[in-house]
Amino acid sequence: MAFDEFTLRRIEKIVHKFVEKRRPPAYMRKELDLDVRIKDQSVEIFEIRPRWQHPEETIESQVAKTTYVKTQDVWKIYWMRQDLKWHSYEPLPEVQVIEEFLAEVDSDPHHCFWG
Repeated sequence: MAFDEFTLRRIEKIVHKFVEKRRPPAYMRKELDLDVRIKDQSVEIFEIRPRWQHPEETIESQVAKTTYVKTQDVWKIYWMRQDLKWHSYEPLPEVQVIEEFLAEVDSDPHHCFWG
């Protein structure tokens, strides 16, 4: 089940503020940009860049994902491994609020999200 309208707007505001802080300068955004997608109970952060051999096409590289589990009232954190599948982020598999997820992604102490 998706978020209710109020919760969705609150989450959008928080994650868009985070993304705006992390985005590269405007002059670089055709070469590298950052965006967020909210689908059902999940929030995904991803990079956007031109495809190397076909620069007119863009590709997305996943950075981080969190999914809200209502029955447990927690946000589960995931990172994209080399196999291109989401894996639980074992140093901190879940947090209580989305701001904690964003703080972990921002600091990236284990270099799982930003490399």
